Amino acid sequence: MIRLFFVWQFAIGISLISFAQTDSTSKKKHPYKRSMLYSAVLPGAGQIRNATLSEKKIKPAFWKVPLIYGGLGTTLFFTYQNHNIQNEIKNEYFSRIAGNPPTENWSDYDNYSLIALQNQYLNNRDLLVLLSIAIYGIQIIDAGVEAHFLKFDVSDDLSIRIQPFMQENQAGIGLNFQFR
Repeated sequence: MIRLFFVWQFAIGISLISFAQTDSTSKKKHPYKRSMLYSAVLPGAGQIRNATLSEKKIKPAFWKVPLIYGGLGTTLFFTYQNHNIQNEIKNEYFSRIAGNPPTENWSDYDNYSLIALQNQYLNNRDLLVLLSIAIYGIQIIDAGVEAHFLKFDVSDDLSIRIQPFMQENQAGIGLNFQFR
């Protein structure tokens, strides 16, 4: 019974595939996948690609690239800084446990305060890593969305007119959309 069911599904699948038609006159697809790939490999490359492909008189997206690198650079710098400080605090704590006197930088803190301070820097580092990943992901999504709008028509030929009308004791509003 189960074997018959799978044979029946296979037969329907083959028949659907064999009757499928290909349209050779289909429109060219949007280049969003390639723009997203460029941005994934090199942050900002998808935005630059979209700006060079744009045939419109709109402002290109070159201005986004410094924002992307500024955001990524800032978060990565503070991630590195928090990581180094927490390592310094950890080394200070282990030095105190070994019986060495506190160093000048951390002499104001006792052992419990050092542990709490190290946890704070670890949490900050982890949040900054997540923020870096979010900025990286958002710039990839931005490149894809912008690539979708490359062929979007924003010309003056698009219009909408609202026209009131009367028909045998009935009033209404008609909308007239005009595309080129």
